[in-house]
Amino acid sequence: MHHPDSQLTLRVVPMPADANANGDIFGGWVMAQVDIAGSIIAVRRARGRVATVAVNSFQFKQPVSIGDLLSFWAREVNVGKTSITVQVEVTAERNPENPITVKVTDATLTYVAIDHSGSKRGIPNAGLS
Repeated sequence: MHHPDSQLTLRVVPMPADANANGDIFGGWVMAQVDIAGSIIAVRRARGRVATVAVNSFQFKQPVSIGDLLSFWAREVNVGKTSITVQVEVTAERNPENPITVKVTDATLTYVAIDHSGSKRGIPNAGLS
């Protein structure tokens, strides 16, 4: 379901406080978790602090429900001199009586490496992947 080069970077179960009046998890909550999962890959590659500079694409494929076990799979798709683009795929394990796993979100985000003062910096070994 997810790309073979992806790493499992985050697993989380959404709670009632994360849901709207219809019982679906807020899209913004899912987006925040995707940003965290993607940043884990970016921080490792940049060997330090990063900032999100772009959400290049974000597609919700299915709603997320309270109690789903979400897995966030992330991988580098491009490394520049100062930026890293990461793809994040999210799967949900649901229905414990008859378990199924479905893809719920696919996103691509770009992070820029920054120093302690917030200024852009180079990524170590940027030409090597």
